[in-house]
Amino acid sequence: MTTRSLTTFDARTDDVLAMLDHKGEYKHLRTIEGPMGPIVRLRGDDGSAREVLCFCSNNYLGLANDPRVVEAGIEGLREFGAGTASVRFICGTFSCHERIERTIAEFMGTESSYTFVSCWTANEAIYPTFAEPGDILISDELNHACIIDGIRLATTMKKGVKKTVFRHADYAHLREKLEQAAGDDDVTGQIWVVTDGVFSMEGDIADLPAMRVLCDEFGAMLIVDDSHGHGVMGRTGRGTHEHFGMIGQNDIGQVDFFTGTLGKGLGGGAGGFVAGTSRGIELLIQRGRPTLFSNALPATIACSANKAIEIVMDEPQLVTRLKNNVETARDKIKNAGFDVLDSPTAILPIIIGETAEAIAMSKRLLELGVFVIGFGYPVVPEGQARLRIQMSAAHTDEHIDALVDALKKL
Repeated sequence: MTTRSLTTFDARTDDVLAMLDHKGEYKHLRTIEGPMGPIVRLRGDDGSAREVLCFCSNNYLGLANDPRVVEAGIEGLREFGAGTASVRFICGTFSCHERIERTIAEFMGTESSYTFVSCWTANEAIYPTFAEPGDILISDELNHACIIDGIRLATTMKKGVKKTVFRHADYAHLREKLEQAAGDDDVTGQIWVVTDGVFSMEGDIADLPAMRVLCDEFGAMLIVDDSHGHGVMGRTGRGTHEHFGMIGQNDIGQVDFFTGTLGKGLGGGAGGFVAGTSRGIELLIQRGRPTLFSNALPATIACSANKAIEIVMDEPQLVTRLKNNVETARDKIKNAGFDVLDSPTAILPIIIGETAEAIAMSKRLLELGVFVIGFGYPVVPEGQARLRIQMSAAHTDEHIDALVDALKKL
């Protein structure tokens, strides 16, 4: 058997991996043996497993292992099998897809919705499908990578689609960008303003009412990715738009389109969606490349996520419990001497600075039985590495106290 010679790709990849290891920035995948919850069974480097407190999951309402959600997924698997084995318009739309898309539209307060295998795919679908030459996409600089890549894809696929970025949460700068777009002879079509509802690394929220006012002034349409807002923001967990009273017809106005996920607070399995007008959803069905060339959401996920959303709508006390946990944890972490970025969300970032230090602190916390991830470049900018603590309605006061005790030992 001949040995393949080292290629250019092999050599440069080895160099990158060695550099990451040398700088203390190498990321190690952790294996969980069992379901996601406030306590998980984590496999160690020696192959043995132990229970640790989990404060790094997006399982905001604790529904990922809720028996009702699990059973709904099992029943979906029994009824529909593993999946469609096809693109939906060919032979792959099941009744469970129709059901969850009605449920999502009701939950989000929109006319219609359409599901995808991930929110990343939803963002790859919406911008290249909606934007046409002469349009411009104006994006917050801290928007999630899937939004950034979706916008890049739109401008690559359709020459004449323009893009620009405004400083994070700087709405005076957004106004400048809108004024420039209005005066640009090359912008002859639709102006789109794009933002996260909850920013995943900062834990802060977009001022949607202020953005709506600016959009209305300049004839722009507003798209919000609220993946970290579902189940968290608003009195009943519908999202950042509910937090600001922007559901239904009112004086504040509405969001035009949402992208969102089923893989975090809404069951934690997988999947994403676009929600908005029936007109826009029909365009996605007819022209969106991910809808035309990619398999449908697996049936078991459609069923389990549908049950999770029904639980959120029926049991708003889950959202109240999460909010109480967030307030308790934020106060106790501050009292322990740590600066936590202020926010009403379930994301509690502690800024550390250097990536290697954040990773080292994360490793030490794990030794103390607390699972918290240290984030550094390229996930966040250089010098802005952090520990990102994420709260769940499933955490108890005892769990929070154990977290704070571990942080004090750092």
